[in-house]
Amino acid sequence: MASDKLFIQTLKGNQKDRVPFWFMRQAGRYLPEYMALRKEAGSFLDLCYNSDFATEVTLQPIRRFNMDAAILFSDILVIPHALGQDLAFQVGEGPVLTPVNNIEKLEALSKDNFHDHLNPVYQTVSNLSKKLPDHVALIGFAGAPWTVATYMVGGRGSKDQAETRIMAYQDRETFEQLINLLVDVTSEYLIRQVDHGAEVLQIFDSWSGSLPADEFIKWCVEPMVKIVQNIRAVHPDVPIIGFPKGAGAKIKNYIKKTRVNAVSIDTSTSTSWVRDAVQPLCTVQGNLDPIMLVRGGAPLERAVHHILDHLKDGSHIFNLGHGIIPQTPPENVKMVSDILLSYRR
Repeated sequence: MASDKLFIQTLKGNQKDRVPFWFMRQAGRYLPEYMALRKEAGSFLDLCYNSDFATEVTLQPIRRFNMDAAILFSDILVIPHALGQDLAFQVGEGPVLTPVNNIEKLEALSKDNFHDHLNPVYQTVSNLSKKLPDHVALIGFAGAPWTVATYMVGGRGSKDQAETRIMAYQDRETFEQLINLLVDVTSEYLIRQVDHGAEVLQIFDSWSGSLPADEFIKWCVEPMVKIVQNIRAVHPDVPIIGFPKGAGAKIKNYIKKTRVNAVSIDTSTSTSWVRDAVQPLCTVQGNLDPIMLVRGGAPLERAVHHILDHLKDGSHIFNLGHGIIPQTPPENVKMVSDILLSYRR
C-alpha cells in the first residue's frame, strides 16, 4: 500500500496543505464517454460485470479531473445478485429484485457461487491497481447491510423503506438472519477487494436516516462494527470510510462504536457542527450539494469555499453530500477540481 498518497495520509489524520478530493458517482451518466460505453455494454449490469469496461469507466473521471481517488465502478446490489436473488435495472425505474421477505425466500439464497459470481469485480479492482496514476488511491466499496436489505426485502428502492422496517419490527428473527448473512458476505467481499488491490474501503448506508435511534444502533451500527472488525482482522491497516447518510447527530455514536477512519457527511449536515463535533473524532468527507454542482457559476464557487474554509483546520476530504446526478455539466466538475487543486489551507 502506497501510504504516501495524499488521500490515504489524510484518512490517517495527517493533514497536508492541499485537501484531497473525489466525488461519489464520479464515473457515471453526466459524462458522454460513459454513456457511449454503457450503450456498447448493453445494460448496466453488463457494464458492471465486464472488467475491461468497468475499468475504463472508473478511469474516465480521473483523466478529466485529476481526482485524488478513484472508486471501483460497480453497484451495491451485486451482493444479493451473487447470493442468487434476481436483479434487473429497468429504464426509468432503477433496480428491481424478487423480494426476499420471509424465511423461505431467505433460505433459498446461497453463498455457494458468491465469489465466482463476483470474480469480474475482483478483476476490475486488480486492473485498476495497475492502471491508475501513482498518486491516485483506489477505493473499494459495498453497501451496508441495512441499505442492501431494504432493496432485498422491498424489491426496489423506496422513499421510506416501510416494507423493510415492518419486517424488521414484526419478524425480527428472520430479518436478523438476513442482516447476519449480509455482514458475513459483505466482509468477505470487501476483504477480497483489498486482496486484489483496493487501498481504501467505503461502506454506503444510504438509507440509515429512515431509522429511529434504537433501530439505527441495531441495524446500522452493530452490523458495521462487525464488518470493520472482520476486515481489520485480515487487513488491519486499510482505512475504512463509513457513510451513514441522514444519521445527523447519531453520527458521533456511529464513529465511536464502529471506529471507522472517516465518515462521509451528507448535504443536510452543517459544516460548523461537523467542525466542532465530528472532526475531533475522525476525518470527515463531504459535503457539497450535488444540485449546486449542477447550478455552477459564482454560487458553486462560494459553496466550495464555504466548505473548505469551515473544515480547513481538521482532517478533511472534499466530496459531495451524495452522488453526482446525470444533469451535471462536466465543466462544473472541472471548475471545482481546479479550485481544489489550487486551494491551500
